[in-house]
Amino acid sequence: MKRVFVTGASGFVGANLVRRLLRDGHTVHLLLRAPHSNWRLEEISVQCDVTPGDVCDRVAVLRSIAAARPDWVFHLSAYGAYPSQTGLEQMLATNVMGCANVLDACIETGVEAFVQTGSSSEYGYQAQASREDARLEPNSHYAITKAAATHYCQFTARKRHFHAVTARLYSIYGPYEEPTRLVPTLLVHCLRGELPPLVSPDTARDFVYVDDAVEALIQLASQKHLAPGAVYNVCSGRQATIAEVVAAARELLHVTVQPAWGAMPPRAWDTGVWVGDATAIRRDTGWAAQTTLVDGLARTIVWLRENPGWLEFYE
Repeated sequence: MKRVFVTGASGFVGANLVRRLLRDGHTVHLLLRAPHSNWRLEEISVQCDVTPGDVCDRVAVLRSIAAARPDWVFHLSAYGAYPSQTGLEQMLATNVMGCANVLDACIETGVEAFVQTGSSSEYGYQAQASREDARLEPNSHYAITKAAATHYCQFTARKRHFHAVTARLYSIYGPYEEPTRLVPTLLVHCLRGELPPLVSPDTARDFVYVDDAVEALIQLASQKHLAPGAVYNVCSGRQATIAEVVAAARELLHVTVQPAWGAMPPRAWDTGVWVGDATAIRRDTGWAAQTTLVDGLARTIVWLRENPGWLEFYE
C-alpha cells in the first residue's frame, strides 16, 4: 500500500480519486484550502489525514508534503475550469505557481511519483484527434495556464530525471460532477421528465467516465518506466455530439419531451470537433476507457437515485 498525497480533493475528479484510493487500502493525505466546498468529501474526510493549506503557499506546501512523506502525489488543484471562476491572477497563482510549488516539494522530499492533471483545452481547436505532440494553441486564460504548468512539469522532470507526468483530461463525467455541467444538468432534468435548454446538437466532446479517468491516474503513478515529463491524453478516442448524449439520456429515462436545440446560446468553447488520440497511454500503460457513454450515464443515474440528499446541489 502507498502513502498518497492529493491536492484538489474537494473537486469532482479529486473526490472520486480519494474514494478509489481509500477502497484500495492506501493511506491518504489531503491538502485542502480554506474555505472549500466540502459536500463531496463530507462522509470520507475522517478516513484521511487532512492538512489545511493552499498550493499557492510554497512554504506550507513543502512543509505538508515533507510531513506526509508520500510515495505518490496527485496534483488536481486548479482554478478557472468553470465559467464562475474568473481572474487571470488567481489562475496564474493556482495553476502555474501552485503546480510548481507542489512539484518542487515532491522533488525535494523524494517522492516516488507525481501526477498532475492537465486539460484538453491546452490543444485549442483542432480539426482532428489531438496527439500529445501536437502544437498547443490554448484558447483561454485557463488553457494558457494549464499549458504553462505542463511545460514546467516536462522541463523540471527531464532536468531532474524525476517521475512526473501530466494527464490531459478530456470531458470527464459521473458522480459528484460540478452541478452546472452538461451531464448532471441533463440527467436531473430527465429524472423529472424534462429537458434543460440546449446548445447546438452538433457540439461535440470526448466523454470519459470518471472511474476510467481515476484508473488512468493510478496507472500513471504506478508505472515507473514512463519517461520523465511524459504527457498522456486521458480520453476515449471517440467524440460524441450533444445530440447523442441527449438521445441516450432520453432513452434511459423514457423522456418524451423533444429537445429545444439552440435554446442555450453557444459558448466560446463550443466546437464540432473535440476528441483525443489515446494511442500513447494505451501503448505505455495498457489503459483504455472501458465504460461506454450509455453505461456511464446509466451508472450516474443510479448514483443520483441512491443519493437523493445530494440532489439539492443539482437543483
